Amino acid sequence: MAGRLAGKTAIITGGAGGCGAAAARLFVREGAKLGIIDRDPARGQALADELGAEFAAADVADGAQVEAAVAKLIKANGPANVLFNHAGTIIIKPFLECTEAEWDWLMAVNVKSMFLVTKAVLPGMIASGGGSIVCTASISANAATPLEVIYNTTKAACLMFARSIAVEFRDRGIRCNAVSPGFIATPHGLSEVKQLQALGVDASAEAIAVQQGRMCEPEEVAQAALFLSSDESSFVSGTELRVDNCFTAV
Repeated sequence: MAGRLAGKTAIITGGAGGCGAAAARLFVREGAKLGIIDRDPARGQALADELGAEFAAADVADGAQVEAAVAKLIKANGPANVLFNHAGTIIIKPFLECTEAEWDWLMAVNVKSMFLVTKAVLPGMIASGGGSIVCTASISANAATPLEVIYNTTKAACLMFARSIAVEFRDRGIRCNAVSPGFIATPHGLSEVKQLQALGVDASAEAIAVQQGRMCEPEEVAQAALFLSSDESSFVSGTELRVDNCFTAV
């Protein structure tokens, strides 16, 4: 099907690279008017120029920057009726070596960011008749992975955030779901694998093949986000779509 987001206005956070960029390209191909938010102005602007989209630079863990970025995109494109809360990162290290500052930082980037961006976008989405919010969680929200205690905790919070938004705003035309990928073949995902292996975790290609068959491609995560963003999922809200090829099914 073509034009699955025709007539829709979308915002993607963390949209300059990896799964965010894959989603940006896919959403535009499917007809969305797109705004990208990312902390990397060079890559973000280059992708926006390529796609004919709008770009706003922001650290999504900073409230003032988020407010300014969302205002810029709304001024250019109008209120969003699709929001893909994708921005996030990871810390991989033994729990007892993690610092309070690292806990606060990852909670801010992965969880507080969704609070800030959703709060900035939601009023316009409600006023324009409703919409769909998709939040990137992870299989780590359900299957704890070693040396990633802070990351696992943030992703579980992202999952509950999506479910809670769905419940509170269902009667105002808002759907909210989470997409939870396994290991992904992006620079972020490949770095995770490399760091885990360096710390003695078996994250080899053979081990990943046993867990999920192969590495997930960013376009496959983007397709899941597209489904949850489109009207094809009109009765799907408050749930999690795991893009992990059975990793968490066994």
